Amino acid sequence: MLELLPNSEQVESAARNIADLISAHAEWFITQSNGNTEAVRRHELDLAVSHRRLILSSWTEKGIRSWNIAAWEWHGNKLLLQTSRRMGGERPLLELIPRASAGAVAATVRAARQSRCDRLARLAASLPAGAKVERVGLSPGVRRGQPGRYARIILRLRHERIAVTATVAATCKSDIDSFLSAALIWFTHAGERARPPYIQRLWLVLESTVVKSVMDRIALLRDGLRNAISVYEIDDDWQQLVEVPIPERGEVFKKRLARFPPVSEPATSDCARALMAHSPEAIDLVHARHGETLRYFGLPFARVRHLLGVDRVWFGIEGASRRMLDAGAEHAWTNLLQELREHRSAAASDHRHALSRTAAESWLESLLRRDITRLDPGLIIAPLHAQFRTARGGPVGVRPVDLLALRRDGRLVVIELKVSEDRQHVLQGGDYWRRVEAHRRRGHIARAKLFGEMKIREESPLVYLVAPTLRFHPSFQTMARTIAPDIELYRFDINEDWRAGVRVMRRMRVN
Repeated sequence: MLELLPNSEQVESAARNIADLISAHAEWFITQSNGNTEAVRRHELDLAVSHRRLILSSWTEKGIRSWNIAAWEWHGNKLLLQTSRRMGGERPLLELIPRASAGAVAATVRAARQSRCDRLARLAASLPAGAKVERVGLSPGVRRGQPGRYARIILRLRHERIAVTATVAATCKSDIDSFLSAALIWFTHAGERARPPYIQRLWLVLESTVVKSVMDRIALLRDGLRNAISVYEIDDDWQQLVEVPIPERGEVFKKRLARFPPVSEPATSDCARALMAHSPEAIDLVHARHGETLRYFGLPFARVRHLLGVDRVWFGIEGASRRMLDAGAEHAWTNLLQELREHRSAAASDHRHALSRTAAESWLESLLRRDITRLDPGLIIAPLHAQFRTARGGPVGVRPVDLLALRRDGRLVVIELKVSEDRQHVLQGGDYWRRVEAHRRRGHIARAKLFGEMKIREESPLVYLVAPTLRFHPSFQTMARTIAPDIELYRFDINEDWRAGVRVMRRMRVN
């Protein structure tokens, strides 16, 4: 049973015990409740007590992640941590498994997922008359030796084959783009390799919680592909499949949406200006609901809040060791700025340092926020909306648009940034297009004056998919061809050394 941490004594005791467990094993696998798994070494895990909270931080190639630990339990072969992130907006359950026992755990997980595959195959084969199960298996895992998360089933009929796929691991809405991308790539490649009878249909088997999200994305696909897809909802016990009609794209845009409130430029406090003056070429400011966040090339390192008529400053990376800036913290503040100047720079000598590699997409975003015309001279420099949420006050899990810009000709532009290979790149850009287009059609963006008095054209937004030249996923073009041609997708290849300055190496329409 998980042990709660209601007071300082239990927090300190848990910190000592968990630290001893972590140091006892050289490498760990961290698995979140959504199924995502990462391998980390023990020196990449940091445990700290801050403001009577126990905080676990993990340094990976994708950056730093921190969790507030609310309860913990050691099972003998795995460490369970009940955590929270984003001010309680996410409450993932973490499993930390020592690498030595990871093989046994992986075998158990694989057997359980394969059992689900077999059950789904029998269920799917009972729907079309005369169908036989030709192949059942799991998709490849993220790493060698790990079980895949998706069922791969081929049904054989007299004149055709049907591809069937579903998630056989824990499902959440944030994994929809990954699932659908994997399904479309598998369907495309399987259809190319198969002998007659050909694979002409794709069945997506979904749990009720994600049906709506998948439908919204299927509406973005080209007609031929959309007509080949059927969606089935499976019950909680995996005993029954019910087909769900796929709506036309026009029906997706008929859904009710909340309007944006009018946008006004918030005032910047004198305290924030003074802090930005330390490195004006690197530090930018993001206004939040309860204060101002200062970022050094996209990496949050300080926060200003107005409390009881006085501006207070807290500093530190990702909250793991955040402290108030006062007379006794001047030395620590100076050291932090020095480390940021040394390691978070294009001229840094060690590009594998945590401060250099973390929050890389935010670094690229911060460079483009300063001058978006480096990407496209036709874009207006300001206003430019970074991390733009299309659902004000909506769920924290709804990803914001990286950048929402406006061209001089009045055309909206949705910009999605990546700095590493990501097969979800195309679908994420398409989903952002759908959300922005829904608000544009209703006039919400114009009425909210997101771009001041500038007139917005009565045309759907453009989508700019941006990444360094060698960092586009190998399946990028395959995924781009799945999107309907009236959604204008453009690929922007930028220079690999973009930290020293963004240059566009190639621009092309991809669908």
